[in-house]
Amino acid sequence: MQARFLALGLISATLAACASPAEEYPSLAIRDSERLTGSMAAAEPQPYIPPPPSASALDQVEQLAATARAAHAAFLAAAPAARRLAGTAGAGRVGSEAWALAQVAIADLETRRSLTMIALADLDRIYVDTSSAGEAIAPVAQIQTQIAAMVEQENAIIAELLAATRN
Repeated sequence: MQARFLALGLISATLAACASPAEEYPSLAIRDSERLTGSMAAAEPQPYIPPPPSASALDQVEQLAATARAAHAAFLAAAPAARRLAGTAGAGRVGSEAWALAQVAIADLETRRSLTMIALADLDRIYVDTSSAGEAIAPVAQIQTQIAAMVEQENAIIAELLAATRN
């Protein structure tokens, strides 16, 4: 049994000698060749200039703008008559003949406004499609802003007429 322990000790000592390194490992510190040296000027970033929208998109925008302008002109042409009827309805009571005529005139204006709003909704869709494609949105946005201003004006007129009929 003693021979077994002696053999086990001898084997352990031999294996321990194999496990020790023969020389030092290299350092993991940054070497001189790995250091950043010299001076370089940073490249100037190039601004992104998006391509213009497609010709078909611009044609659609122009057609929608023409449709919206025509609808807005028709709205403005019908507004004075509706304003007159709303003024006479304000003096009467709800349910009277004057009130009913004013409500019909206001409904006609709302119908005309919807034509402008449909054109604006289509412009919104083209704006999103153009933006998603990475194309320039300025031509679409400019007309979209103009049509949105028309819709706001129409909304204000309708709100004014509805308020006049509630008196």
